[in-house]
Amino acid sequence: MTAEASQAGAFDGPAADGERPLRIALLTYKGNPFCGGQGVYVRHLSRELARLGHRVEVIGSQPYPVLDPGYDGLSLTELPSLDLYRSPDPFRTPKRDEYRDWIDALEVATMWTGGFPEPLTFSLRARRHLRARSGEFDVVHDNQTLGYGLLGDVGAPLVTTIHHPITVDRQLELDAAEGRWQRMSKRRWYAFTRMQKRVARRLPSVLTVSGTSRQEIVDHLGVRGDRIHVVHIGADTDQFSPDPSVRVVPGRIVTTSSADVPLKGLVFLVEALAKVRTEHPGAHLIVVGKRPAEGPVAQAMERYGLEGAVDFVKGISDAELVDLVRSAEVACVPSLYEGFSLPAAEAMATGTPLVATTGGAIPEVAGRDGETCLAVPPGDPGALATALSRLLGDPDLRARLGRAGRERVLAKFTWAKAAEGTVSRYREAIAGSATTLPGRSAASQGVEFAPPTTDTGVYPESRATC
Repeated sequence: MTAEASQAGAFDGPAADGERPLRIALLTYKGNPFCGGQGVYVRHLSRELARLGHRVEVIGSQPYPVLDPGYDGLSLTELPSLDLYRSPDPFRTPKRDEYRDWIDALEVATMWTGGFPEPLTFSLRARRHLRARSGEFDVVHDNQTLGYGLLGDVGAPLVTTIHHPITVDRQLELDAAEGRWQRMSKRRWYAFTRMQKRVARRLPSVLTVSGTSRQEIVDHLGVRGDRIHVVHIGADTDQFSPDPSVRVVPGRIVTTSSADVPLKGLVFLVEALAKVRTEHPGAHLIVVGKRPAEGPVAQAMERYGLEGAVDFVKGISDAELVDLVRSAEVACVPSLYEGFSLPAAEAMATGTPLVATTGGAIPEVAGRDGETCLAVPPGDPGALATALSRLLGDPDLRARLGRAGRERVLAKFTWAKAAEGTVSRYREAIAGSATTLPGRSAASQGVEFAPPTTDTGVYPESRATC
């Protein structure tokens, strides 16, 4: 849908909070809801904002966001890149007639030199687009682009979501790198963290998804604590819900994981499965993610003879994913670190009992050990195996944890609550901008546009290998 279509008409009456409905520009440089959390966040938050009575225009690049249909005031404006990482020809070189301007040239040059350009180049395109439409939006909400183009005046007050500092991912990837060349490649890939720090420190209003992430944004990015506000995200509890008609498969363990991302901890779960199968020979693992052709996970599967006990599924629909989680005796989140953990919240919402590590913000979502989940230290396959075996062998414990987990999600982690909290922060940002100089947003006070440098990058969940 075009930008013009999104502006057609006006909403009559107040929004759900009794105030004037807002015109919201929601930016996302990658919107694929089937690969990584950015697209999931945009899809569900935009829907709930529209349900509250606001007009939401999602402005995104390839892979374009998928929005829920049937909501008045919810629309998509495509802001195309060169789509250099598309399937089936990632890392492609565009034809000469594809180049439109200097931003396209910058995008290709950065890719050629081992960087990932999309956060920077999307921010530059978004700035140009928003400046041309100045006055059409009450607030601009950036979903973790953190590019130089969003500094300065973008035509409305700016609110930015930072899910967690990617410096954590960078260090884990460097720790797992083998050899000098791989470490050099990782450092180049994560060079964008310098840009992130510079941009984040100059943002007037930052949202994040957990208290753990809030503290790490302070520690790692140097953002002042009074600029950061926690708004928990959540599960789609209408879709992720219990269904007694779905048959539970004995011994089934389900996890959502990117096998090639060390912080997801999948290799430790594979090692744990080998131990579990000594007590429960029928135990098997289904991984929602891409099967690895090589690397630590593939090596562990071969070493322990688990080829027939570990399956990978990719590209399934939401309904298929929900039924897969429902069919499991146990769901598992083995991550070394998470800024929130949607898979934990979604599994709990279905009533499936959860084994989760205590990495990052996972305990904020999963709750206390023995009450709403079984909690284990990150990176400990022995502890994972003990917890998994305990649940597989105790149907009463599974039922109790499953009920308590869903109750916790309903009380704390829904997208409706996330949207309500986000709107409150929008209104604060708008009120704050009214106290700045006439005609300028709060984001632009004392902040001029910084020219792009070679600091570019992408978040691991959006890499072309997804």
